[in-house]
Amino acid sequence: LFEEAVMPSPFPGMDPYIEASGLWGDFHDKLIGELERALAAALPPRYVTRIRERTYIEWTDPQEDQPQTASFEPDVSLRFAGGEPESQAGPVAMLTAPSSAVLMHALVEVEYRELFLEILELDPRRRLVTAIEVLSPTNKRPATVGWQQYENKRRVFLRGHANLVEIDVLRGGRRRVMRERWPDSPYYALAMKKEQAPACRVWPAFITAPLPEIAVPLAPPDDDLPLPLQPLIDAIYARSRYEVDIDYTLPLEPPLSPEEARFLSTTMNANRNAFHD
Repeated sequence: LFEEAVMPSPFPGMDPYIEASGLWGDFHDKLIGELERALAAALPPRYVTRIRERTYIEWTDPQEDQPQTASFEPDVSLRFAGGEPESQAGPVAMLTAPSSAVLMHALVEVEYRELFLEILELDPRRRLVTAIEVLSPTNKRPATVGWQQYENKRRVFLRGHANLVEIDVLRGGRRRVMRERWPDSPYYALAMKKEQAPACRVWPAFITAPLPEIAVPLAPPDDDLPLPLQPLIDAIYARSRYEVDIDYTLPLEPPLSPEEARFLSTTMNANRNAFHD
């Protein structure tokens, strides 16, 4: 068998076009798998890793694939002339013939599925030590079920329930409020030890530089476990052949900075030349 040459991502850090090209769901689940394999191989024997899942329903616009916040409780009740109202839930509306048609758009019910990772201590009992979350777009959209589901979980951990690792490699969406200003970086990784909650260590992460090695907290007296992120992302990109699915000429939203755009142009030209030599 002949090995086909694979062009690497033009970015040494996180590739923003994965998010913009409809590949995020595939990438997210593969990153959880890579994290699980890396941690399972490095953890002391008294720990195990387990992949968990949460699901929830959102009402979504099928044309935009965006969760919508909408109330479906009736706000009027209907009655016929001479009859009793069927409901007292809202103001009364008399049935009259509409003067013209109104254009409306239906929403569809979509089930969202999010994987996350847990590190458990087996002795003396199965005890949650650390949760590892890779944020999804719905976790960063305020006033959606996905935002609230993750917010509820995060609050429990910030009160000292267990250690928390949060990895955000999404440029879109809104970050949660912290006491201090977030680093001026498109991405970040966060680690919080339960004994120090709600204080968190935050590593800025960028497009034009490799993602950092982070420290995954374990239970005392074990030291934090070092975890390099960039090799995991590079392995997913190469194995998944994302380069054939991504059009790097498309504009991004938000757009790349002038420095990032120049970096992309220079690196793409260098990669093409190396690929064809």
